[in-house]
Amino acid sequence: MARSKETFGKKEVRNKQAKKRKDKEQRKLERKGAGKKSSLDDMIAWVDENGVITSTPPDPTQKTEVDIESIEIAVPKAEFREKKGRRTGKVSNFDTNKGFGFIVDSDTRDSIFVHINDCEGPLEPIGCKVEFDTEKGLKGLKAINVKKL
Repeated sequence: MARSKETFGKKEVRNKQAKKRKDKEQRKLERKGAGKKSSLDDMIAWVDENGVITSTPPDPTQKTEVDIESIEIAVPKAEFREKKGRRTGKVSNFDTNKGFGFIVDSDTRDSIFVHINDCEGPLEPIGCKVEFDTEKGLKGLKAINVKKL
């Protein structure tokens, strides 16, 4: 008589795989049978005035208007914070042929762009003390109303 070609280990593996398939099919049937129809209302979450997520919608009588421009998302970089009042500084370099240069602010030591059209008089190329206001330009702060001291 010949021995069976299927060993005990092979039988165990085959039985485990069959059991896994059977369990998976049973779980699938349980999900289908117990599955209730979910609606969109069950999936919506609301955020209350304190930032807590709830399942109840907010009370429309408690609604307040918020100015969109007053919302600050992040702290602006130092170069974009405008200081009120006149500033003073020194011209670090100014090219009279090209008509622009830079002023080093005496308080913050920031380099601020200046154009010849924003000056109220001629500027020396290097080292003259000036008084100016700032505004936000295309690439950062820009000096305006520049007066030589």
